[in-house]
Amino acid sequence: MSPPVDPVASDTALPQEVDVAIIGGGIAGVCAAYFLAQAGQRVALLEKGVIAGEQSSRNWGWCRVQNRDEREIPVMLKSMELWDTLPREAGIDVGFRRTGLTYVTRSEAELESWRRWVEMARGYQVHNQILTAAEAEARNPHHAPGGGWIGGVHSPRDGMAEPRKAAPAIAAAARRLGATIHQRCAVRGLDIQGGRVAGVITEHGTLRAGAVLLAGGAWSSMLLRRHGIDLPQSSIRSTVFLTEPAAEVTPGGLYTPDVTIGRREDGGYIIAANNRGQIEITPQGIRYARKFWPTLVARRKMVKFGLGESFFRGPQAITGRWRMDRPTIFEAEDMRTLDPTPNAAIVAPALAQLGRSYPALAGVKMAKLWGGWIDSTPDAVPVIGAVDPLPGLFLSTGYSGHGFGIGPGAGRLAADLVLGRAPVVDPTPFRYARLVDGSRIQKPGMM
Repeated sequence: MSPPVDPVASDTALPQEVDVAIIGGGIAGVCAAYFLAQAGQRVALLEKGVIAGEQSSRNWGWCRVQNRDEREIPVMLKSMELWDTLPREAGIDVGFRRTGLTYVTRSEAELESWRRWVEMARGYQVHNQILTAAEAEARNPHHAPGGGWIGGVHSPRDGMAEPRKAAPAIAAAARRLGATIHQRCAVRGLDIQGGRVAGVITEHGTLRAGAVLLAGGAWSSMLLRRHGIDLPQSSIRSTVFLTEPAAEVTPGGLYTPDVTIGRREDGGYIIAANNRGQIEITPQGIRYARKFWPTLVARRKMVKFGLGESFFRGPQAITGRWRMDRPTIFEAEDMRTLDPTPNAAIVAPALAQLGRSYPALAGVKMAKLWGGWIDSTPDAVPVIGAVDPLPGLFLSTGYSGHGFGIGPGAGRLAADLVLGRAPVVDPTPFRYARLVDGSRIQKPGMM
């Protein structure tokens, strides 16, 4: 079951040539398209399904600096600035509001990790507040007594945007600036001429481009592998659901040891029942197991393992070379939009816990349930920048479950790097080379 997402108009004709072709219509791709079009570039945004059909509409909607990897803080701060200014600049509604986010805990180890993070973040002029037990209770006046919290952290400048509308609105703004939008236009592969990218081969023909930005989310590694380019990537299957509109117990996002909630504009709540995500054993996962092992060990309590249909079908399945002059997996109707079966078993326990934690929400009903594939890199930090072995190719992928909030800043950074202009933040932490031992580019001409 897919979450709601606003429709975006498509351009009917594929241009013959552009300055930049962008593969993937999620938040990373549409934000890059906006800033490139704003800079006067001829841009084509290519999406095999619909804009924001995958993770960009399936996430919690949180826009946060709190608890980010330190390497992401500068670009996330730029994102927060852009979440504020983009709606006014582009005349769009993305549903952004700085509601503040609050985290509470019963774990001294977790609280100490938050203390260390807050101390570190002061160096970036981020002034979040560590909460005492009494302050944690005061920030949660609608919670049932007896939470047992020992403290928490409050990030007053963080907030939320609406996944249903954000990426579609930015895509429409990019189109008004001259970018063309092509939905149901799968990219079968890269057109490589003379040792560099010359464009892309799509289901509707070849598009020449001076540069290609791959923002394909969970599909990025598969597409690159077709060309002998290595990108360590894994995905976690997750489930979230949306409730019917209900009483306000928090204006924004709230994490507790029992349930995590985020209030949407319509008064409903996104519920994440603190259930573990599932890592399905796949050929791609096996291939990159050594690179992901340290992260898996560190986060073993947050995930469970299983074997599912993704072993045989989807972005992590067994794939070799495919021809680019005939339909590919990207064009299969059940693959146009990744829509994994959600774990419906979490709903009743989560709603029961929600009612126990917040009596005002007792009896609230589920409105929508969906699953998603969260693509990750071994260090859980995205790749943004050039692919060293192949001139003209750039990546913006691997956002590891926190790409929605960082999307505007990441899009601006990707645009800067494609254009060769001074980057808005230091791109070094996101370089492609940190993840790979070397890639062998497939010779051009292989169909």
